Amino acid sequence: MKIIDIHTHVYPPEVAQKATDSIRDFYEIHQGHMDGTVDMLLARSREAGITQNVILPVAITPNRVQKINDFIHRQAEEHPCFIPFGTVHAGMEDVVGETQRLLEMGMQGIKLHPDCSRFAIDDERLFPMYEAIRGRIPILFHMGDKRYGYSHPEKLKHVLELFPGLQTIAAHFGGYTMYETACDILGDTDCIMDISSSLMFMGPGVAEHYINLYGAERLAYGTDYPLWDPVEEVERFLSLNLTADQFEQIAHKTAESLFNF
Repeated sequence: MKIIDIHTHVYPPEVAQKATDSIRDFYEIHQGHMDGTVDMLLARSREAGITQNVILPVAITPNRVQKINDFIHRQAEEHPCFIPFGTVHAGMEDVVGETQRLLEMGMQGIKLHPDCSRFAIDDERLFPMYEAIRGRIPILFHMGDKRYGYSHPEKLKHVLELFPGLQTIAAHFGGYTMYETACDILGDTDCIMDISSSLMFMGPGVAEHYINLYGAERLAYGTDYPLWDPVEEVERFLSLNLTADQFEQIAHKTAESLFNF
């Protein structure tokens, strides 16, 4: 079965382990053996049977945005199995200018991590970016950490109401630590959810419940490497009690509907 991993992160080799450790600290996850490098992602994805990886940047501060985007773009040029997303920061002087640059570079989407970057999904400084990409490329949000209000599902619903036709991906079943709340708020929208960083917390029964509730056509496979090992995550996914059609839809068909291959 073809598998597209819609949620991975990679870092330059000289800072990869430090960046990975910092992410684990942020989420208070004191386990894991992935190092955040491109080489390890490629190797573990190959072993897991993953054919393509969406690589996602995170910019904690505005001054790092362009350098991070350039790094992601280079990796996608070197590795055809990578699908590159760019990023922006609400605190940038020229959000629209960087958005246009990402479109010209051929980036396949935009990733925002409101909690790490400390701006809300519905921050008005992002509205020109939403307008610029509407109908062109999708945007993937980290979603639903109860410790912060930046990524609450209500904020995504607000943006969807303001920008109909904006193609969105809500990571972690729409709510990293608030699955039920996310479902109540986003269940009647058209946003897609990824299943990254969720299966190990939900357990199979809860995961199957939400997959059946949302419908497989609204769900896309993701691992959140380097927090988690692609091999172990594929095993966890394939152990779910789903139909063959549900597996195929989540594994690759939903992602394929988003991108220009």
